[in-house]
Amino acid sequence: MKPEQARPVRTGEEFDVDSLQNWLSSRVPELSGPIEVSQFPSGHSNLTYLLDIGDHEVVLRRPPFGARVKSGHDMSREYRILSHLQPVWPKVPKAIAFCEDPSILGAPFYLMERVDGVILRGESSPPDASTMRRICDAFVETFAQIHRIDVIGAGLETLGRPDGYVERQVDGWSRRWHDAVIEPVSSIDRTIAWLARNRPPETGAAL
Repeated sequence: MKPEQARPVRTGEEFDVDSLQNWLSSRVPELSGPIEVSQFPSGHSNLTYLLDIGDHEVVLRRPPFGARVKSGHDMSREYRILSHLQPVWPKVPKAIAFCEDPSILGAPFYLMERVDGVILRGESSPPDASTMRRICDAFVETFAQIHRIDVIGAGLETLGRPDGYVERQVDGWSRRWHDAVIEPVSSIDRTIAWLARNRPPETGAAL
């Protein structure tokens, strides 16, 4: 397994490199200079590019072209989370700069440092059983580490709406199921009914 490699930018997802270069010159002087742009494959929520600028490798994130669902493509939210998380959980990349001016690249965007890593995709060759076990253990442990972060200490207490979260999730997903179901599935119906009677207690805000 090898770290994710960027590829040529997909047709229709190019942006104005000169405009970005001018913006960087005034906002992030250490990243001034010619920019070589490539793009990471897959990933449909937001577009992710690799910028080679001299000795620097920087990742740029922006919404898909034509996106209209702001809550699903909130660059300022992503940038704020990274900015607050990185000092207390260094596994996340360092956030470098955020631009909310759509005249630069057509939409808000932000920059972060590149962190090399492996992304397991459907077309990847499956690892052996021992490696898969280590991956799964690390996956669960990483989530546990994130959940242990002090939300208030990290400055993320206003990130979401923790009050009533369990109720919103149970009611919301139950409603989505009933709206989408074509044929009854008794096990799901029993689960929904059980959750309605036995909702887990609220435990406070957590990532």
